[in-house]
Amino acid sequence: MTFKRVLVLLTAVTLAFSLAACGEVGNTQNLGQEDRDSVVIAIGSEPETLDPTQGWGHGNSPIVQSTLVSYTSELTFENDLATEYSLSDDGLVWTFSIRDDAYFTDGEKVTAADVAFTLETAKAAQGSIDLTYMESAVAPDESTVVITLNQPTSIFLNTLASIGIVPEHAYDEDYGRDPIGSGPYKFVEWRPQEQIIFEANEDYYGGAPAIKRVTIVFMSEDAALAAVRAGEVDVAYSSATFGNIEVDGYHVEAITSADNRGFTLPMVPNTGETTESGAPIGNNVTCNIEIRQAIAYAIDRQLVVDTVLHGFGRPAYSENDGMPWNNPETVIETDVEYARELLANAGWEDTDGDGILEKDGLKAEFSCLYPADDSVRQAVAMAAAEQVREIGIQINVEGTSWDDITQRMFSEAVMMGWGSSSPNETYYLYRSQGAFLDDFYNPEGYMSDVTDGYLEAAMSDLTTEEANENWRNVQWDGTTGTSMRGECPWVWIVNLDHVTFVRDGLSIGEQPIHGHGHGLPLIQNLDEWSWM
Repeated sequence: MTFKRVLVLLTAVTLAFSLAACGEVGNTQNLGQEDRDSVVIAIGSEPETLDPTQGWGHGNSPIVQSTLVSYTSELTFENDLATEYSLSDDGLVWTFSIRDDAYFTDGEKVTAADVAFTLETAKAAQGSIDLTYMESAVAPDESTVVITLNQPTSIFLNTLASIGIVPEHAYDEDYGRDPIGSGPYKFVEWRPQEQIIFEANEDYYGGAPAIKRVTIVFMSEDAALAAVRAGEVDVAYSSATFGNIEVDGYHVEAITSADNRGFTLPMVPNTGETTESGAPIGNNVTCNIEIRQAIAYAIDRQLVVDTVLHGFGRPAYSENDGMPWNNPETVIETDVEYARELLANAGWEDTDGDGILEKDGLKAEFSCLYPADDSVRQAVAMAAAEQVREIGIQINVEGTSWDDITQRMFSEAVMMGWGSSSPNETYYLYRSQGAFLDDFYNPEGYMSDVTDGYLEAAMSDLTTEEANENWRNVQWDGTTGTSMRGECPWVWIVNLDHVTFVRDGLSIGEQPIHGHGHGLPLIQNLDEWSWM
């Protein structure tokens, strides 16, 4: 099957999704039309909790809760609850002064004790927020919090920007389903698998938001498109496969993101070893560096962007394209002849004429998994596999469940996605001690003493400039690294634009660059939205 025929097939599948979706909605109440100070937003990902100590807001703004500092649209930091802060010369002690006009929505004042309680609670939770490097957080008085680290940590402000402050006096085991905060919005109602409702916090110290009521409904991409066509939602997070569809009364905003897609490729051979949970480790084809690099050089990323994503994206070369800590030397040019040379020089050849290379009786063939309900991952994987077939490598694209992927991702390729506003993602993706743990970080088993040295240096540097230099060396130091010109544990393919349908007349503000999140990054600046 040619690449063009694959694209025709994918376009047909997308159209079928769209038409089917339009038949699903017809009698639903037309929401968001009458009241111009409210919005209805469709996104694809329901949070597990609204408790920041358990991960709510991680990588984004928690909106219900305030944070000590917050991101600007340029990914720099500005004060939020904090009025000022300082760092000791040894990089271990952070001192924050807290504003005196912040109140929780139950009327209680936000104090430094609440900040200290939040950080200690988040550390004890050992969830998605890593505070293992924090020794203590204490409040010597009502307006000062002193945070002591056990090692200098360059990403600490990134972490603080996504930890919403919870009230010590009103925190219990049910907080994540009925939260109280001091942010721009207050929680109203949560109907699991259906919707969450927020209302503006009229007493917010930053000024009451213009949008007074926010209803977030959870929908698949095709159902969200149907809701847009029926006029039932004001904003809908969609996908690149639907980006060229025109709907009267709406416009599409393509929001730049670091939300990437690419293959993870197991780096060790299959010797019968397993993870702690019993998942098999290793792949005898992808463990060969020439296979991994040949795939990387054979893919025309811009062609995938233009055809599969309809232009809603850009080529990807790392987990952090466009970020201040990215190494521009990760960029590689498509070079099919070089890919063929890599394989031939390593002894791969087509001995039986079936178009698939062999070496020592081993076919250059393996499976690439993707979640079966994700049409974009399917389309990107199929397009890339078709290109790679031209150099004699057979990638069998297979849709399956996440439960299945978690058991097979250590031994088979996966069309994975990452993307974050913090460089700590690089740390977890590539540190040797994270290899083959039963989570989604480093299932390919990348291990390097050299890289570990750069990672630890980047984490402990006292200045952003020093840290960024080490983050760049992680990717490529001129000799080795995690990039595709280095050890190539990943073959990065595309960065997605976050395609969003917006009702005409609604401004969704200046969206910061989005991380990975299936719609949640869209709401991080809700307090800037307004009807024009």
